[in-house]
Amino acid sequence: MSKRRVAYYYDPDVGSYTYGLTHAMKPQRMRITHELVSAYDMLPKMHVLRAKRATAETMTRFHTDEYIDFLSKVTPENARRLTYQGTRFLVGDDNPPFEGVFEFSSISAGGSIAAARRLMEGQADIAINWAGGLHHAKKREASGFCYINDIVLGILEMLRYVPRVLYIDIDCHHGDGVEEAFYTTDRVMTCSFHKFGEFFPGTGQLSDRGRGPGRGYAVNIPLKDGITDESYRSIFEPVIDKIIDVFRPSGIVLQCGADSLSGDKLGGLNLTMEGHARCVQYIRSKNIPLMLLGGGGYTVKNVARAWTYETACALGIESEIDPNLPWNEYFEWFGPRYRLEVLESNLEDLNMREGSLDKIRISVLQHLSELRPAPSVEMQDVPRQGLGEHLGLPGVRAQGPLDDMDERLARDSDETHTESEGENDSDSAASTSQRTHTRGRPGRAIRSNKKRMSILTSQYFDVPRLPPDLADGMDIDEAGGGCGHEHEYARVGLPESARGKRRFFQSVAEWDPVKRVVRERERAGARAGAEAHMASGGKPRARGGRARTRGGARARARAQAAAELEDSEGDGDIEDDDD
Repeated sequence: MSKRRVAYYYDPDVGSYTYGLTHAMKPQRMRITHELVSAYDMLPKMHVLRAKRATAETMTRFHTDEYIDFLSKVTPENARRLTYQGTRFLVGDDNPPFEGVFEFSSISAGGSIAAARRLMEGQADIAINWAGGLHHAKKREASGFCYINDIVLGILEMLRYVPRVLYIDIDCHHGDGVEEAFYTTDRVMTCSFHKFGEFFPGTGQLSDRGRGPGRGYAVNIPLKDGITDESYRSIFEPVIDKIIDVFRPSGIVLQCGADSLSGDKLGGLNLTMEGHARCVQYIRSKNIPLMLLGGGGYTVKNVARAWTYETACALGIESEIDPNLPWNEYFEWFGPRYRLEVLESNLEDLNMREGSLDKIRISVLQHLSELRPAPSVEMQDVPRQGLGEHLGLPGVRAQGPLDDMDERLARDSDETHTESEGENDSDSAASTSQRTHTRGRPGRAIRSNKKRMSILTSQYFDVPRLPPDLADGMDIDEAGGGCGHEHEYARVGLPESARGKRRFFQSVAEWDPVKRVVRERERAGARAGAEAHMASGGKPRARGGRARTRGGARARARAQAAAELEDSEGDGDIEDDDD
């Protein structure tokens, strides 16, 4: 088997986080996988890298500002308050607000983005990030143990270089988050092989094929319990062959969720380690840039076995490794057999009843045959560095104190944005209402009466409704235009007319450092002025009044804001993937 240049991304900190003692998801499985890969002496055969962790601004390429701002602040202690009593962001018990959730997510996302970039720049043929593959995360909400959708972020990075990307998902659960993100585009084809029928997330029917320009570019293969290696191969290979022939992707992302293995705690399929890895071998044989990601998998020792074997498949040495496990730090976990294997059980293959699998294969191949040829995309050269770096301008950290012109420009920008939003509010509300009715479906924004499905139980549950004492002043629109909470921007100066509905760009999360410093100075100045006024025997100012500060308080506020900016910018200075 021909050799491939393999880049392997691993962050030693990823196994240090925990969802909770009794939770099914165990980040430690990445550390165990790495120990096995190291014990088999595969690391010298790959380029081992530690990716730069994704910043909050990078994550907002897909996720909303509000959601990322929430993840950066949430802790077990303040979760009930920040989620508005469990009605937003983290709904249900599947996604606990564990300590370090933002850092854990930044490791996963950073690895997938760096892997995508390395592939597209031609520095590797295969890139591996077993900490990635979190395919359930939505644009503004966590789901199915997933907080940040690193797959979508990685594909978006690939689309900066190539016209078309193919996403393949062999997790036991449907890759709903990735499919939803690219449901209306023809530049990404999503293909998911998953268990379907009263099973999380309840999506991924054969008839779900995309919408608008993306019609036909979402392929779903719904499976039943007990599918074996032979049955899986009989539908995987012909479908993938047809997709590659019709779509002609420039890059492939393969999500290798290990909960489709036999004996998984939450899955119901019956694949062996070799049957699961055969998908990796088959995609590798197509000689298309390939990114391998992790995903589900809740029998930890089997997950580590499968991903170790699939790392060997990426290197093309799977026939050379010893099935008897070498000694490693977690050797006792793999008893009593201590072998690199996952055997199938005696579970009945329900896919063979009444020829259901053959009918699905015929239907999918027919739909792919009707698809028009691969779409052409006008590509432009991707800048290799930022504009400031290209012009030789100093970075934010090197920037001196802001002068009056900086502050005035930033303040004028905020005021202009606020006024334009207020003037167009009524027209926007009317157009939003019209769009909602013309689509013929209820609005998606109201979340207090929408059902969710739990990945642990595969049962639907109602999203908690906000208590009446918390609902006062919050945006609950029975027609579906609201989202059941008071927005952060309602507390930072927007007029009442602009608070009627949620908008993506009306976020309190500020990624512009100039605006952030100005805002912090104003807040600090207002506090200092109020304290000085009270100390001099004056009466408290009316709420909302403009507080004035004198020279000493203003100077201290400026120094404090500048120091906070320096600290926050310094936190992002970490090791990149070239070290």
